Amino acid sequence: MEGIPHPIPRTVEEVFGDFKGRRAGLIKALTTDVEKFYQQCDPEKENLCLYGLPNETWEVNLPVEEVPPELPEPALGINFARDGMQEKDWLSLVAVHSDSWLLAVAFYFGARFGFGKNERKKLFQMINELPTIFEVVTGNVKQPKDQSAATHNSGKSKSSGKVSRQPEHQNKAVKMSPPPKDEDDSGEEEEEDDEQGATCGACGDNYGTDEFWICCDVCEKWFHGKCVKITPAKAEHIKQYKCPSCSSKRARV
Repeated sequence: MEGIPHPIPRTVEEVFGDFKGRRAGLIKALTTDVEKFYQQCDPEKENLCLYGLPNETWEVNLPVEEVPPELPEPALGINFARDGMQEKDWLSLVAVHSDSWLLAVAFYFGARFGFGKNERKKLFQMINELPTIFEVVTGNVKQPKDQSAATHNSGKSKSSGKVSRQPEHQNKAVKMSPPPKDEDDSGEEEEEDDEQGATCGACGDNYGTDEFWICCDVCEKWFHGKCVKITPAKAEHIKQYKCPSCSSKRARV
């Protein structure tokens, strides 16, 4: 276990530098040095912890004995689960707890040296620019929200032109106002879309300002969310929406 030989960070920039150093060490343990790390986590030994050090190194060691410790402690006993899980799952689990520990250490320093609201916000924003250890270890580094939303929208129904004109933050099956007409689009196809989208397939009412609508992926008719009991939050988790009429048809078949 480290004996705190490193300078104690006191500013936002210093705390972030400490965070990056520890993070780099933990990533090494769980990726490039994984065989060495695996061997050190013998389930027959006592509670072991994985420590990331500010100088971008790592070590597996027993937890400190003093209570409370100088710094927050990592997850105890990571070695006990080593042989009871698949290696990739075990590494992913250690990575998640390592992410939690890094945040705990960073905001421990922030609390200790009296960081105000703006300093804490700045520190979190700097940390949040980096992928988590879990994302690095699993190879699941996420796209920024605006990119993922654009990708999400591009896969809607065959009427892709209509969807692409929706704001990026809206769900792929949702629109808030009638689709504008494109001069370049085929007249017949656009007219058909407008006829289907002009009124709600449930109540027959026309579009209203700032109303939530959802499109059936089967019949391609549009409905008020309130008429089919679908909220914007629920729509976010629907991969393929079927209106009540199309759902009942499928059930009968």
